[in-house]
Amino acid sequence: FLLPGLAEQLQRQHPIYQLALATDWAYFDKEFSVYYRDDFGRPSLPIRLMVSLLILKHLRNLSDESVVEQWAENCYYQFFSGQMVFTPKQPCVPTELVNFRNRIGPQGVEKILKESIRINGKDGEEEEIIVDTTVQEKNITYPTDSKLHQKIIKKCLAIAEQEDMVLRQSYKRVVPKLRYKQRGRNHPKHASKARKADAKIKTIAGRLVREIDRKLPAANPYVEELDLFKRVLAQQKSDSNKIYSLHEPHVSCISKGKEHKKYEFGNKVSILKTKASGVIVGALSIEQNTYDGKTVEPTLEQYHRLLEKFPKKVFGDLGYRGRKNYGDTLLITPDDGKKINGTYQKRKHKKDMAKRSGIEPVIGHLKQDNRLGRNYLKGIKGDQINVMLAAAAFNFRRFMRRKLNALLDRFYYTLQ
Repeated sequence: FLLPGLAEQLQRQHPIYQLALATDWAYFDKEFSVYYRDDFGRPSLPIRLMVSLLILKHLRNLSDESVVEQWAENCYYQFFSGQMVFTPKQPCVPTELVNFRNRIGPQGVEKILKESIRINGKDGEEEEIIVDTTVQEKNITYPTDSKLHQKIIKKCLAIAEQEDMVLRQSYKRVVPKLRYKQRGRNHPKHASKARKADAKIKTIAGRLVREIDRKLPAANPYVEELDLFKRVLAQQKSDSNKIYSLHEPHVSCISKGKEHKKYEFGNKVSILKTKASGVIVGALSIEQNTYDGKTVEPTLEQYHRLLEKFPKKVFGDLGYRGRKNYGDTLLITPDDGKKINGTYQKRKHKKDMAKRSGIEPVIGHLKQDNRLGRNYLKGIKGDQINVMLAAAAFNFRRFMRRKLNALLDRFYYTLQ
């Protein structure tokens, strides 16, 4: 006697079940097969399994560790991944997800975003879209000069230990005492001691960097790391392009005018949303903290890659003032209403601008529900991957919600 498979045991009306049926898994097998070879090495895990884990991770706002743990407990997750029978064990180790993300890169993740748009049908093909930018915060501590100098000391001591280097002084007893003095910087009696302790820690960090640089040979694996330390020690309060994190040196300090959060440390991202249906049709990570108007062109190029066309109209806020025409695409901002004559046109412009503000809660959901609020993926590549996976998860969630709403509508109709 054989038990039926997962397809017969589960509810067909479940949103994840419906999502598994609607997704074109053959498309991913075809596109990602170029990243694999069959002539050597151990057999790779199925592409559908890895893609589904990435989708579920952002769909349910989980970490790499949590998604593989929950996969072993959830029948719908396993059916979504292509399993025919329930398997009570983890599908892979969490680091396999890291390797798969690095393998397909941002270009591969963009294909997942493209499929999330396709699955929403005609709702993703509107010719009028809305654009806005936000900050994708990086997973770093709030940066201060003192924190960076202490980390430099710690890393220099680690390099010396790894290279069996004898230092003139390790400062292992001095630094903890200086850190204790730094605690009183907000008290008038101890502010002077704290400032002197800050200066002393910076001096110690400089000494260690110079000593290690002298004792290491010219060709050593720490050249870039030591150059980064020197940049941190040389930067001043008013400098531009400062280093805010040693393990994420590309992070920018961005001010968006928020009352509760004056500065955010991460990178700027540009989001495109259809005007009426709310499907995200563009999600691009911007490496530099550039003016919003300069992000429109690369975002429209991504839109063209995803949908193979350009929109007719793009609606933005006042941060996009300036250039109006991008090829056949017209950019419309609130200040364009001053040039409009006629009651009907003014009323229509006002409604369009009211629709434009609908992208703000979409960004809020991306941050709160789909892991855009804090990016744990490393480097510039991690910034690009995280924002597109968050946007794809938002679109998949929208599809699931519409399927559930349609089911409830049929249920209430039968009751009547």
